[in-house]
Amino acid sequence: SGQDVVSILQLVQNLMHGDDDQQGQRRMQYVGEQGHMALLGHSLAAYISVLERERLRKLTTRILSDTTLWLCRLFRYENGSAYYHEDDREGLVKVCRLVINTHYEDYATEGFTMLSSKHPVIYQSAACRPGLGQHLCSQLALPLSCLCIVPCNTMFGSLHQMDVALLDKLIRDDRESGKVPLLLIANAGTPGAGHTDKLSRLKELCVQYNMWLHVEGVNLATLALGQVSSAVTSLAAGLTSSQPVEKLRALPLWLSLQYLGHDGILQRIKHASQLVSTLPTSFWMPTLIGGSVEGYFAGERDVLDVLNRWLGEQLAQQVPLSGVDVVELEDEGTCVRFSPLMTAAALGTQENDVAALVEKLGEMIPVLSCTLRYRQDFKDEVLQQASLSYIEDLSWPGLGGVRYEPRATDLDEDKRQHSVEKINNDLLKKLMELDTDLYFSGGPEFCEEKNCIFIGMATEDLDVAELVETIVSIGREIEESGKLFENMTEVVRRGIQEAELQLQKANEEKLMEEGVLRQIPLVGPVLNWFSPVQASVKGRTFNLAEGIDVLKGIKCHKVAHSTTCCFGKLASIYRMFL
Repeated sequence: SGQDVVSILQLVQNLMHGDDDQQGQRRMQYVGEQGHMALLGHSLAAYISVLERERLRKLTTRILSDTTLWLCRLFRYENGSAYYHEDDREGLVKVCRLVINTHYEDYATEGFTMLSSKHPVIYQSAACRPGLGQHLCSQLALPLSCLCIVPCNTMFGSLHQMDVALLDKLIRDDRESGKVPLLLIANAGTPGAGHTDKLSRLKELCVQYNMWLHVEGVNLATLALGQVSSAVTSLAAGLTSSQPVEKLRALPLWLSLQYLGHDGILQRIKHASQLVSTLPTSFWMPTLIGGSVEGYFAGERDVLDVLNRWLGEQLAQQVPLSGVDVVELEDEGTCVRFSPLMTAAALGTQENDVAALVEKLGEMIPVLSCTLRYRQDFKDEVLQQASLSYIEDLSWPGLGGVRYEPRATDLDEDKRQHSVEKINNDLLKKLMELDTDLYFSGGPEFCEEKNCIFIGMATEDLDVAELVETIVSIGREIEESGKLFENMTEVVRRGIQEAELQLQKANEEKLMEEGVLRQIPLVGPVLNWFSPVQASVKGRTFNLAEGIDVLKGIKCHKVAHSTTCCFGKLASIYRMFL
């Protein structure tokens, strides 16, 4: 039968925040006033789209015109045309259609037949975001053979910059084979590491071979800072849209531009660039950029990756306003990324946050270096101990893991596993009580090995041999005290069994000596009054060290108490029968 608006909004609120409204609000991402303006634009666009057609046309025309002029002024384009889209790949698809129409005059009427005789070629850097070229071919109905992936420098230069000499050769070969070099996709800030291609040299090649140069990346924002002259005139063909609703995509950007102003935008870009410059180049360290550390664990990239991941997580936790995060790069592995152009505006990063980041790096990098240096030493020391097993877990950010193995060989498998578990649990507790900077843990959450002890990061003053000896010593003490306790438990158990047998025998002798009548309630006391029995009570005790000794006259009250309990039970049974 449907629901009213209030009920529907309440349902949406419950889905957003869950049962606990306060916790749900804490889970909402923080957005500042600038973010609220962009969110407001998305909301207003839906409302504006229902205006009458002529008013909607005038409004969208004004918004598009203002926004395009703002962007041209920011990037100093004398004449520009802008296309606003939801998918960040959609704009590049539009550009490719524009370029195809430019190179193939009859493409609008002949279609793909124009491309069959002279195949177009789209060149893309190997460092571009994954799947971009494949998406272009799919949207343009081009075969994947039209996509050429240009490798990055492998011998000289950065591993993230396109190999310009190889690109030149690829273009010449394609032209000689009758193909049409169409477009080159370069980077001004690669998605992972933020590297920029040699744009000036690539521009020369594109002018030489009449190709379109498309550059993408976060570093494009810095073009708004310098006085860079530009003679590039954007073509409007293929970039405009006749749908008013699509034109409203520019509304969030229009509102943000109105809110920040030209100077406000430049100030934010300049501030982010200054934050980068305040980070000392001396902190470019092997531990910071991943798997290029030489001399430590050759071939064990997983170890370096997990240490860098630990570094990034610690920095993000201790200096959250710095905006550092962890990225995975194909060549270097796990790296820590600091990109204020992407994060500073939202987080409000200031120079003191960068100073705090530098300070933490100064503290953590020596710890990482010591851990790398001592990790193999720790493994060697552990392998020399017969009572320890080394646990290989490359996902653990620290020295490594060990397991104390009991020396007893006469235990079955179940008892041995129980002993291993108990000793290592007690050993972990003892190690955690030590007055040391070392971190001890039961291991990663999803560790396959059980009953282990993992040691965290190491410092310069760590004596690895002494650490291993301490683990062995404490483990041996726990094992020996456990054996003593087991022996005492066995002695006590046998003593109790013997005492119970002797007590039962004493009761039987008492019954034979005194007779049955004396055991009957009411009758027994009267008979004992007329004819008292002179019976000697024998007590028993046992020594934990020497076994069980028979001693007369000791702890008689214990036996008497037990006998009284037996009499009480007989009396209760007698009353039940009555």
